[in-house]
Amino acid sequence: MGRRQRRAFSFDKAVEFLNHLIAEKPLLPFLIPLILLAWVIERWVFSFSNWVPLAVAVWATTQYANYQRRILVEDLNKKWKRVIRNTSPITPLEHCEWLNKLLMEVWPNYMNPKLSKKFSSTVENRLKHRKSRLIEKIELLDFSLGSSPPSLGLHGICWSSSGDQRIMRLGFDWDTTDMSILLLAKLAKPFMGTARIVINSLHIKGDLVLMPVLDGRGILYSFVSIPDVRIGVAFGSGGSQSLPATELPGVSSWLVKLLNDTLVKTMVEPRRRCYSLPSVELRKKVVGGSIYVTVISASKLSRSSLRGNSSRRQQSSFTNGTSEEQLVFKDLQTFAEVELEELTRRTDVGSGSSPTWNSTFNMVLHEETGTIRFHLYECTPSNVKYDYLASCEIKMKYVGDDSTTFWAIGPDSGVIAKRAFCGEEVELVIPFEEVHSGELTVRLVLKEWQFSDGSHTLNSYHLSSRQSSYGSSPDLSRTGRKISVTVVEGKDLIVKDKSGKSYPYVKLQYGKALQRTRTAHSFTPIWNHKFEFDEIVDGEYLKIKCLNDETFGDDNIGYARVNLEGLVEGTIRDVWVPLEQVNSGELRLQIEAVRVDDFEGSRGSTIGSGSGLIELVLIEAKELIAADLRGTSDPYVRVQYGNLKKRTKVMHKTLNPHWNQTLEFPDDGSPLILHVKDHNALLPTSSIGDCVVEYQRLPPNQMSDKWIPLQGVKRGEIHIQVTRKVPELQKKSSLDSEPSLTRASQISSQMKRAMNKFQSLIDEGNLEGLKAALNDIESLEDIQEEYMVQLETEQMLLINKITELGQEVLNTSPLLSRKSMGS
Repeated sequence: MGRRQRRAFSFDKAVEFLNHLIAEKPLLPFLIPLILLAWVIERWVFSFSNWVPLAVAVWATTQYANYQRRILVEDLNKKWKRVIRNTSPITPLEHCEWLNKLLMEVWPNYMNPKLSKKFSSTVENRLKHRKSRLIEKIELLDFSLGSSPPSLGLHGICWSSSGDQRIMRLGFDWDTTDMSILLLAKLAKPFMGTARIVINSLHIKGDLVLMPVLDGRGILYSFVSIPDVRIGVAFGSGGSQSLPATELPGVSSWLVKLLNDTLVKTMVEPRRRCYSLPSVELRKKVVGGSIYVTVISASKLSRSSLRGNSSRRQQSSFTNGTSEEQLVFKDLQTFAEVELEELTRRTDVGSGSSPTWNSTFNMVLHEETGTIRFHLYECTPSNVKYDYLASCEIKMKYVGDDSTTFWAIGPDSGVIAKRAFCGEEVELVIPFEEVHSGELTVRLVLKEWQFSDGSHTLNSYHLSSRQSSYGSSPDLSRTGRKISVTVVEGKDLIVKDKSGKSYPYVKLQYGKALQRTRTAHSFTPIWNHKFEFDEIVDGEYLKIKCLNDETFGDDNIGYARVNLEGLVEGTIRDVWVPLEQVNSGELRLQIEAVRVDDFEGSRGSTIGSGSGLIELVLIEAKELIAADLRGTSDPYVRVQYGNLKKRTKVMHKTLNPHWNQTLEFPDDGSPLILHVKDHNALLPTSSIGDCVVEYQRLPPNQMSDKWIPLQGVKRGEIHIQVTRKVPELQKKSSLDSEPSLTRASQISSQMKRAMNKFQSLIDEGNLEGLKAALNDIESLEDIQEEYMVQLETEQMLLINKITELGQEVLNTSPLLSRKSMGS
């Protein structure tokens, strides 16, 4: 068997050699017949000399040797090129027309829709939260990158190396004239109207640099220098009008400058972006995250090499040798400021050229990417302002396998890149940028990533991937859900009051709904105040503002925003939210999503069925604002429930009124709003606060007693008791023991007497009596309105009772049920 294989192998090699020989010697097919003819003549006609066969054998051996040598040379060349490619600092320029041809084929139906969708979501998010004050509202109506893909490496691609880092350089040229980015802007006051802004052409030309990092798990990319950018912009009127597009050179230059500034800050050397190449793609959408940032220490600080002012640099001259140098370094007082978007925190002050801080801060991310910037400042006791010295930054990005990539600018504009999962520590030593010396040591621990499906990463890769695989929850329907937000407590709030006292309170805004906690009297306030909002579909942020109550205008002591997307029903998100635009302060929130239908259905709720009552007891109020010049108020409460309106009696000259008045409404699910007003006999009434009573989630026939802070004013709370009454069937007919006709006649007679008394007081000109009479008439009107509501409720209950009895008769009588089905 082995001999047959060797024979077949030799035969194949012989055929390959003959084919190669024929290709190299085209005349060989003609020479072979001549040689055979000569051999036949020599063998049978007459004899040639013996050197002819020998010459043929030598020639054939030489040709075979040349063939083997050529194969060996080609193999050695391939191996040499591979070695050169892996070890040489630079490779020759290689053309890549095939790459542009491939881009042209896959761009229209794959890359253009995918990139347009990704960029449009990014643009929408930026427009929503970072629009100009001159624009009230701006919408993205259309986003398409056009049919022309960018051209890559028109002049070739080459690889080079810098230390251990491999670098690929290629040209980038994108010139498209059929792109369509349509924005509809509604201008704010005093400018009115709408305008359509259309970006219809774009030209970007520059040289790209690509650097593989983390053993091929990611690629950092950036422009070598600021690229050439041209943007074509046109605009027209909004609404139904359609004016011809008008070019706006000023807007075009502004957009070019804005794009260039963005590129310089994000992806012009040495700043780079990262494209992740995970081995596993879990396909989860990040809506937020939290990270602990610890600023450990700095080293190699020197005033002469840092960015101080000239006087500071002159002080650091080393004319007196080493002792002078040590004295200057010992005198150096520095602190670091950590910045993540609008969230900033400061370390304590450290001394010397190698200060140690070990300050840890809780930071919040609102996207899947983030840039943590570190600014170094020098502070001196004699100077109020701080001298800026240097800065550096770390970028981070969520990767599809639940890991996180961190990267920064290394020494000599190199690359520092690390990868970690949640709960793992990452320690980086980063050189300060654009200075000659100085390094910063930081430690990062990513606490969690939050996703749109309600899941979040855990401290283990395997747990996280399992949670995603078995899926927490699919996309949740946003209809019929309430967002419950409890402002629990605060800590480390800044104090702006000169007296050293603090009176903090919190304002919440979600969409157009505004809520406010009561004012606390502590540096570490505890509110435990719960609010409810209707969930908004388009991912609206919960905006939080913490203020300090002051007599002449409240001071802002922090701002924050929380992404409420991806809340899972039945799970409470307990988070500490750091305050932005200040140096310290955190608020603890408990956030929960509740589906009202399920909550009510599990308790046999009948909201909106018309088979119950809402009983509201207005007990008292306290710390109301003074609406009169004498420092008091005449408060009463106007209650609005759907289209029904009722009011309490007026309590004169008090800021802490007691009403103890009960009002009832048919339970139809309408909002229950309380308006606290100051009564005036002749002038219009003035508002001294309002609030919303949440009753929909109350269990039936259980009373809820609570204090509610008033909105729209600095202080004031109202004490109420609210009950959702669902009476039993046997008690529905006895809502009132008093006969209806008797009560109606009593209300009518009381109204007639009050009107007669009012007429007599007008004739007498008694103003004080008129004021009291007006209050009596208003009270009688409220009683009459309550009686009408009671009659309507009785009517609905009777109709429901008759319907239920009729259904019972149909169910118990087979003959009637068959007739009804047949009809």
